[in-house]
Amino acid sequence: MQNLYRTAAVVTVFSAFEHCLGFLYRIILSRTLGSEGLGVYQIALTVFAVFLTATSSGLPITLSRVISKHRTRGNKKGEHSATSAAILITLLFSVPITVLLFLIKTPFSRVFSDPRCADLFYILIIGLSFTSVYAIIRGCFWGNKRFFAYSLIELIEEIIMIVIGVILIIGIKTGVADVNKAAIAVLISYLCSFAIAVCYFFWKGGKLRSPKGEFLPLLKSSLPITAMRTSSSLMSSLISVLFPLRLMASGVTASRAMSEYGVVYGMVMPVLMIPSSLIGSIALVLVPELAECFYRKEKEKLAALVEKALNATLLIAGMLIPFYIVCGEHVGIMLYSNADSGKYIARYALILLPMSITLISTSLLNSMNCEKQTLLFFLAGAAAMLACVWFLPKYLGSGALLIGMAADFVITAVCSLVLLTKKTGKLRSVSYFIRLLLAAIPATALGFAVRAGAMRVLSYIPALAVTMLCLLIFEAIFFSLFRLISIKSIVGRFFAKHSKKPSTPLTSDAK
Repeated sequence: MQNLYRTAAVVTVFSAFEHCLGFLYRIILSRTLGSEGLGVYQIALTVFAVFLTATSSGLPITLSRVISKHRTRGNKKGEHSATSAAILITLLFSVPITVLLFLIKTPFSRVFSDPRCADLFYILIIGLSFTSVYAIIRGCFWGNKRFFAYSLIELIEEIIMIVIGVILIIGIKTGVADVNKAAIAVLISYLCSFAIAVCYFFWKGGKLRSPKGEFLPLLKSSLPITAMRTSSSLMSSLISVLFPLRLMASGVTASRAMSEYGVVYGMVMPVLMIPSSLIGSIALVLVPELAECFYRKEKEKLAALVEKALNATLLIAGMLIPFYIVCGEHVGIMLYSNADSGKYIARYALILLPMSITLISTSLLNSMNCEKQTLLFFLAGAAAMLACVWFLPKYLGSGALLIGMAADFVITAVCSLVLLTKKTGKLRSVSYFIRLLLAAIPATALGFAVRAGAMRVLSYIPALAVTMLCLLIFEAIFFSLFRLISIKSIVGRFFAKHSKKPSTPLTSDAK
């Protein structure tokens, strides 16, 4: 268990750094492309994500689970065959799709309301097969618990995209539009991560064997996850088209509608998705462990791991929500120079809770062979989101999209928790959640009081810094009082780690 915590910590550091870089890059894009350009970029990425999801999304987690099963039985040949089968499956889908899309380029481009989106999409689609195979190899690393390689290559991909993007957009002035340069940077990062992953795979002894015996079972197991994630990507693509149209139907101009979409998906969601990097790290480390427990029928250990994962997820969301509610409006202005983005961050901060539970519970259930159930939960949530996007823009504007997301996450989270309870027995996270609420409410109230006072006597930036610092102190106090964290334990471990003396080498007599 201690080794599991250390691994999770390492993966979390990598993931947090990667998401920080991505977040900073998103700020650069928002300031160079503007909210309208960011909307165009986001729509192209969203449509590309549909095809990427369809060709590879369900395979990595399924492959990791199959590899975990083979590991428990010491079947190395099965691991290699499963990896080969997954690569073959993704190529059988991705290569024909890429060729077909280029053959029907003119009619398919009419799918986009803005021709700039089509230009970006066809830059990205070149990398479809490469990044699909990379996703499979990443799933192989995942199943073999090579988390360092998994995380490092992901980080390198992010760094390459950012460096190339900044050089192209800011450093090189050409006739190519900035949004196209951003798409080129994404494509280059895909090609580089593919090359690095393939080289590392074979260097560490990876082999490709006949997929016989693994092809059909792997395809069958991955289809529900692929269907769920492809439906999710299709939903995002549908929303990217439907939401601006519904805004325009309520009297908003086309340019304003595209800008509103850019604010929500390009500015607000990256901030709200910050916990996903930490939650993703927890899921990344736990999924192979949970799969092994599931196949060994170690129900008590399985229940303990699920409870720890849920509690950690609740803690992450619970610590961030007060910051978003109290400081979100000012953070939006500081990061994006956009007041609307800040208002949405503060107003819809509570989305973090069901969203975080959905992220972790879906991964946990998929590791326990519950892909069909998670697909049904997703479809129920998606239906609620579509209803909100269709009916509410007239009354709530961009808020309709965020309300739809909240409805989606709440339905999926509740259904997932019910199924987790059935799979593992009684979950004791309810009392943890109640204590979390009791700690977060007074911390948030005191945060508002400090912000009001600081804004009166200090300038903008110092007042915001003081508010954040005080919020951190309030959370430390209340979370400690309600036994959610142990400050004494954290401080004790810190000093113990830094006060260790080097061990004395053994003398020849001692030997």
